Amino acid sequence: MTDAELATAIATEAGQLLLALQRTGASRECGARGDRDANVLILEHLRAARPDDAILSEESADDLTRVKSSRVWIVDPLDGTREFSEGRDDWAVHIALAIDGAPAVGAVALPALNLTLSSDAPPPLPASHNPPRMLVSRTRPSQLCAHVGERIGATMLPMGSAGAKAMAVVRGEAEIYLHSGGQYQWDNCAPAAVALAAGLHVSRIDGSAIVYNRPETAIPDILICRPELAERVLALISL
Repeated sequence: MTDAELATAIATEAGQLLLALQRTGASRECGARGDRDANVLILEHLRAARPDDAILSEESADDLTRVKSSRVWIVDPLDGTREFSEGRDDWAVHIALAIDGAPAVGAVALPALNLTLSSDAPPPLPASHNPPRMLVSRTRPSQLCAHVGERIGATMLPMGSAGAKAMAVVRGEAEIYLHSGGQYQWDNCAPAAVALAAGLHVSRIDGSAIVYNRPETAIPDILICRPELAERVLALISL
């Protein structure tokens, strides 16, 4: 099984576990159990299939010996715990493999949509929509997003988890995902891998590439967008 096939299989299985749990009754306690149970499942599968690789998971203590490894799996067992706990469908499971700091492999499961998107088989990008559609946080949209969206004439679309928003761009439901409110490596490594494989622009908001498996887990910002919009959006961010 290839790394991408492994990521897809694990993300899909974890998503099925979470979906079954959510159907028992959405609540804060359900969200906490989902984080825990999905993490256990994912780590068991990764350790069995790739015992020599390092792992960084949101729901496990960070072992900094990972930075010495060329290959590190970066995992968010439940991205969008709030949305999951509220019974919504805009949450995801992230399984990524960073190789020498690059987001080489990724799978993002959208269990409520019965869909897993992978870096080895991204869907073809449909035609862009005009005016462009920009995905923003449903609970804490940033002033930067408001500024760029107004200048570019974008339609703003609130949505939950980072993975759900990034995959909406991959699926052609939006053209821009801009975030500046703080994230971590597990929030965007798998989405970045899938988006790059789909031919989208992926960078920090200063235009630089995102480097993973650094000791510091925080990655404060990200831009995922259609490549033809990247230069314009980055210019507006710098104003």
